[in-house]
Amino acid sequence: MVGLYFSGTGNSKYCLERFLQEFEESAMFSIEDDKAIEQIKSHTQIIIAYPVQYSNIPKILRDFIMEHSDLWKGKDIFIIATMGLFSGDGAGLLARLLKKQGAHCIGGLHVKMPDSIADEKALKRSSKKNKSLILAAEKKVVQAAHDFQNGRPTQDGIGFLSHLAGLFGQRLYFYTLTQHYSSKLKINSSQCIGCGRCVQLCPMKNIELDHAKAIAKDQCTMCYRCINQCPMQAITLLGKKVVTQYDIHHYL
Repeated sequence: MVGLYFSGTGNSKYCLERFLQEFEESAMFSIEDDKAIEQIKSHTQIIIAYPVQYSNIPKILRDFIMEHSDLWKGKDIFIIATMGLFSGDGAGLLARLLKKQGAHCIGGLHVKMPDSIADEKALKRSSKKNKSLILAAEKKVVQAAHDFQNGRPTQDGIGFLSHLAGLFGQRLYFYTLTQHYSSKLKINSSQCIGCGRCVQLCPMKNIELDHAKAIAKDQCTMCYRCINQCPMQAITLLGKKVVTQYDIHHYL
């Protein structure tokens, strides 16, 4: 067994790590890691964790799956989908994509985690609420790991009704936001101090420094890493200003 993840602010990575700990397994790799491909090749059972975006798969993860379509045939996949509120079929969506590549989906788990969309007021919670949300998520992940060990993997988001809930709940209305990389990342040059942190964090290499100022290009995968980590709160995407920055490590 090996864990594979894409994580913007640490939610999905944390859930995968807790799941694997119940198996006394520590092998987990980001899809950004050069070692990920070899790990997929050498393991039959793979646990994949990722954050749902508008009941859809982040573009960077979808591209990773499709660019390495030959790797998934015959693999047994369990999917952990993290979300701020609702997904419907977050796990099922990835399961269907992987099935087309020859993989077999064992099951899925949906985990509610603190919202990381830093520049929108929606879903913002108090620090106390975020901590309790993470504790509840941990209990759910641990229980799911035990169910998996006992041959009863959870099936969150896998069925037909879940498919309809995801489709009509969000995906139809926000389809264009997740089918392409975004060019809407905005960096306020008057606030930017040119520290380069966003450049280092971006999984798409979508940000560069120009004359000691960060410049955004048109390949944003909406992971919100840079927005949550910018020391000057100079970066926005969906909203006009940063409301609350989030990092899971503040609550652990």
